[in-house]
Amino acid sequence: MTVTYKLEPGGALTGRIRVPGDKSISHRSIMLGSIAEGITRVSGFLEGEDALATMNVFRAFGVRIDGPERGDVMVHGVGMRGLKAPHKMLDCGNSGTSMRLLCGLLAGQNFDCALTGDDSLRQRPMQRIAEPLGQMRAEIVTAEGGRPPLKITGVANMRGIEYRLPIASAQVKSALLLAGLYARGKTCVTEPAPTRDHTERMLAAFGYPVERNGGTVCVTGGGKLTATSIDVPADISSAAFFMVGASIAPGSDVTLEHVGVNPTRTGAIDILRLMGANIELINQRQAGGEPVADIRVRHAELRGIEIPVELVPLAIDEFPVLFVAAANARGVTVLRGAEELRVKESDRIQVMADGLRALGIGAEPAADGMRVTGARYGGGVVDSHGDHRVAMAFAIAALRAGAPITINDCSNVATSFPGFVELADSAGLKIKCD
Repeated sequence: MTVTYKLEPGGALTGRIRVPGDKSISHRSIMLGSIAEGITRVSGFLEGEDALATMNVFRAFGVRIDGPERGDVMVHGVGMRGLKAPHKMLDCGNSGTSMRLLCGLLAGQNFDCALTGDDSLRQRPMQRIAEPLGQMRAEIVTAEGGRPPLKITGVANMRGIEYRLPIASAQVKSALLLAGLYARGKTCVTEPAPTRDHTERMLAAFGYPVERNGGTVCVTGGGKLTATSIDVPADISSAAFFMVGASIAPGSDVTLEHVGVNPTRTGAIDILRLMGANIELINQRQAGGEPVADIRVRHAELRGIEIPVELVPLAIDEFPVLFVAAANARGVTVLRGAEELRVKESDRIQVMADGLRALGIGAEPAADGMRVTGARYGGGVVDSHGDHRVAMAFAIAALRAGAPITINDCSNVATSFPGFVELADSAGLKIKCD
C-alpha cells in the first residue's frame, strides 16, 4: 500500500502525549519470555509491525502468545530448550533487530531454520553478526554480499568467546549474549562506547546472571530464565520527533508521558540540550527495571554544534529528526562517527541530505556523518525511501517550513509508530495521509 503524507506549514505542539511502547524492549520481551519458564506478562507492548514480526516468529516456534490487546501480552514460556523447528522460512518483515538477535538465539538450538525479510531488510548487512557468531562455532550462511536470507544450522557444541566489538552496536552485542546463553563457558563482549543495554537489564529481570565490568558484559551458558512481568515504557526514539518539534516551533509546550530514559538511550536529549533546547525530566522513576520519566519540552532557539562523538551510539536512531533540529538551528551542526547510518532501513545520511536539500537547506553528506547549515526553508516533495524515521522527521520539519511538504513512501511508519498521523495531528501538526 502506498502512503503519502501531506503537511501544511506552521503550527505548534501542545498538550500531554503518550507515544507507543519502546520497540527494543518489546522485541526482547517476546524473545526472552519465550525461552523463560512460566508465563511472562507484558504491558505497554508496541503493536507495530516490527515487534509483531518477532511475535509471529516465536509463534512459529510453537510458543503460545496471547494478545496483544491494548498493549497487554502473555507469553507462555517453553524454557531454554523448548522451541520447536518451524515448518517454513521465517519472515522478519522490515525488522533488522528481529533478524540480528534471532541469529544469536537460534545458533544454539537443536534444529535448523531460515530467516528472510522484506526488500529493505534483504539489502542490510548481516556479516557483522555471522562472523563473530562463527567464532562461537555457529553456522550461519548468508546470501550474496553477506545479506539475507540467512540459513542457520543449530549447533550443540557452541563455545563462549571474548569478543571486542570493532564498532559500537547493541544488536551485535545482544546477538552474542543470546548465543552465550547456549554456549559452553563464558561469553564476554567489550564495546568501544556504550550502547543500549536493554538485553542485559532484561536478562537480569528474568533472573539470569549478568556480569558487567566497565565496557565489558559477560554471561555464562547453561542457566535458565524465570518468567516475570515487563512494563514497556514509551519509546524515546518515537518521543524524539515531538521533542524536536516542540523545540523548533514557537509557542510549543508538550509533555511526553512515561518515556524510557535509559542512560544508554538519552543521547538525543543530551544533543538537543547542547543545542539550547528547553527539556525537563519530571517524575523520574523505575518501571520494570528501566528508568522512566515524563519529558516536558518548550520552544527554544537552537544553535548549531559539533556533536560529541561519544553521544553518537546513544542517539543512533534519532539522527533523522536531529538533522531537522540542525536545519532549524542558528549556524552549522556537524556529525561525525555515524557510519552505521549508512546501513539502516535506508542510507539515512544520503536520504536525509537529499530531502533537506529539496527543502532548500544546506546539507553536505560525508562517509560517516553530515554538515547541516541552519536556515529558513520552503516546502517541496521528499522521498522517504520507505524509511519510517525519515518520513516522520520530514513531517516534523513542516512546523517551520515556508510552504507545504509532501512525503512519499510512508507506509513503513507503522513498523515503529502506529497511529503517528492521528497523534501528531492531535498535538498540532497539520498533517494528512493519502
